[in-house]
Amino acid sequence: MKKLFLYILGFTASYTSLHAQETVYPAPAQKGLVFLKNATIHVGNGQVINNGTIGFNNGKITAIGADVAIPADDVKVFDVNGQHIYPGLIAPESNLGLTEVESVRATNDFSEVGEINPSVRSIVSYNTDSKIIATLRTNGILLAQVVPQGGLLSGSSSVVQLDAWNWEDAAYKTDNGFHFYMPRLMPRGNPFGAPAAGPGNDAIKAAMAEIASVKAFFREAKAYSLAQKHDAVNLKYETVKGLFDRTQKLFIHCDLVKELVVATDIAKEFNFDVVIVGGTDAWLITDVLKQNNIPVILTQPHSLPVMQDDDVDQPYKTAAQLQKAGILFCISNEGFWQQRNLPFNAGTAGAYGLSKEEALSAITLNAAKILGIGDKTGSLEVGKDANIVVSTGDILDMKSSVITKAYIQGREVSLEDKHKQLYERYKYKYGLK
Repeated sequence: MKKLFLYILGFTASYTSLHAQETVYPAPAQKGLVFLKNATIHVGNGQVINNGTIGFNNGKITAIGADVAIPADDVKVFDVNGQHIYPGLIAPESNLGLTEVESVRATNDFSEVGEINPSVRSIVSYNTDSKIIATLRTNGILLAQVVPQGGLLSGSSSVVQLDAWNWEDAAYKTDNGFHFYMPRLMPRGNPFGAPAAGPGNDAIKAAMAEIASVKAFFREAKAYSLAQKHDAVNLKYETVKGLFDRTQKLFIHCDLVKELVVATDIAKEFNFDVVIVGGTDAWLITDVLKQNNIPVILTQPHSLPVMQDDDVDQPYKTAAQLQKAGILFCISNEGFWQQRNLPFNAGTAGAYGLSKEEALSAITLNAAKILGIGDKTGSLEVGKDANIVVSTGDILDMKSSVITKAYIQGREVSLEDKHKQLYERYKYKYGLK
């Protein structure tokens, strides 16, 4: 028995050493003036500063321009000659930190049981020790919107910064909005291609009934919010009060024109601050979206169109069409590890009608505005947080972009990740280093 115990103990110790967390720690708060000079600075609002300098202190940008004076004493200066400086990229619509291994149920904490769950908060489940997070920082993504799933009204999302000890440290904007996953308003076919038939198989009728249940909930919640006194506290109604005074947004996940029209009707009936998530067919009703001031988070731009009659490259062109129509939009890439490709998704949009700076804004300033953090980040302007990325080349191009420095609120964060460690490990194994 003793030998068995020692064997188990030894195996556990060796397993732990092989699978230990990387010794990468969140950076301490920034102190002291820092300057990055001689770079091409992409501000994020369309402006480009050649041979520019940016300075920051205590986590805030203090100076930016082509003729910034650098003090002689008590300052750190980094010459990044020939490199490019960008705002930290923002990944909307992600379950980053809520799941680690999709096939292992114990690591998935993004979906709740039930249809109406507005009181669920994604932020308290956010895992700052996820190994996926570092792989996003490597590609310049410094902020993410952590979104719950499951049911119709799934709860509140929050924006996190990607270098923290715990979820309290990570929280950048908590409970910025609620998420309504609209059921698909499309007839359901059977496996043999014919429309589904028989009682109970009217998919559109069932979907409209579910939408009606959500509207009924909002009507009840509105009446609750208008009441001066309550005999009993209703947690669900209390939670969504911010929708009625527009301090919180309603993110409606939908794609088809019919669904977008329903989302617009909800925005008008309740005077909600609505954001469309998905928006595959948004290019077809740009006038309606523009008239109602509804922004769009385009998800999965590297995909086939929903309808067979659409151009095969329609998902690539949609961003440029929304830009031309004057609609505020940003680009996302649903999932968690998939978010590392966010800058390259924007790069594709840049090849299909957007300018390079417009494509950059779609993953920086536009995203910040839609998520309600545009006053703090999204562009490199004096007074905003020093969320900064330095790249050897075009950050939207996977061939030339190599991130050399990244700062979150002025703190220089580690660019080490599991992918790089494995790369170095096997270079050593095969004698390549």
